[in-house]
Amino acid sequence: MSRKFGPLEFQEETGVSRETLLKLKIYAECLHRWQRQINLIGKGSLDDLWHRHFLDSAQLWELCSLKRSRLVDLGSGAGFPGMVLSIMGRPNVELVESNTRKCSFLCEVARVAGASVQITNARSEDVSAPALADFVTARAVAPLSDLLGHCFRWLKPGGVALLHKGVSVERELTQAVKDWTMQLLRHQSQTDPSGVVLEIRELARADGQ
Repeated sequence: MSRKFGPLEFQEETGVSRETLLKLKIYAECLHRWQRQINLIGKGSLDDLWHRHFLDSAQLWELCSLKRSRLVDLGSGAGFPGMVLSIMGRPNVELVESNTRKCSFLCEVARVAGASVQITNARSEDVSAPALADFVTARAVAPLSDLLGHCFRWLKPGGVALLHKGVSVERELTQAVKDWTMQLLRHQSQTDPSGVVLEIRELARADGQ
C-alpha cells in the first residue's frame, strides 16, 4: 500500500458511523494490549490492522446483510471477521473459538466495545448439537475440504458459507470438489490481490451421505 491505512481510511472505505468507528478503535486498542501477552494475530500484520484485519472482515458486510439471520464465525481467533461484523451492526453473531485465552480476549472486547455477541469456547466439531446458522464465516482456519465439513454441520438448509481464501484457493478447490458439491461464487478480495472470498451455497457431500 502506498499510504498508511488507518481509522479514517477505513471509515471512508466502509461508510461506518463515528460511533461504530469509536468501537472499532476500542477493539484495536484492546488487541494491541493483549497482543503483548498472547499471540492473537501475526506480529507483522499488527501495524496494518485496519486494512489487513478490519477491512478484510468488513468486506463481508454486503454478503451477509439479510435481516433477522444468524451468523456463526468458526475458529474466530482474535474476532475476524465475526467481531468486526457485530460491531458494525450485524445482529445474532456467534464466535466459536477453541483457545480459552482468545475467548477471554473476545469477551473483553465485547465488554469494552459494547458488542452483542455469543462466544462459545469449543472446537466447532465438538459442539454436539450446534444452533444452525444462515451464514457461516471462517478465515485462515483449515484446508477447504475439511473446513466445508465444519460449515456443513452448522449451516441451515439454504445457508451460505463465506470463506476467506488466499493464493492456494484453486488447489484447495480441486481437492474439495472430490468430497463436496456446491454452488460457488468467487469474490475478489478487497485487501489481498491473491485472495478471494468464496460464497458457497447448496453445500452437500458428494457421496450423498
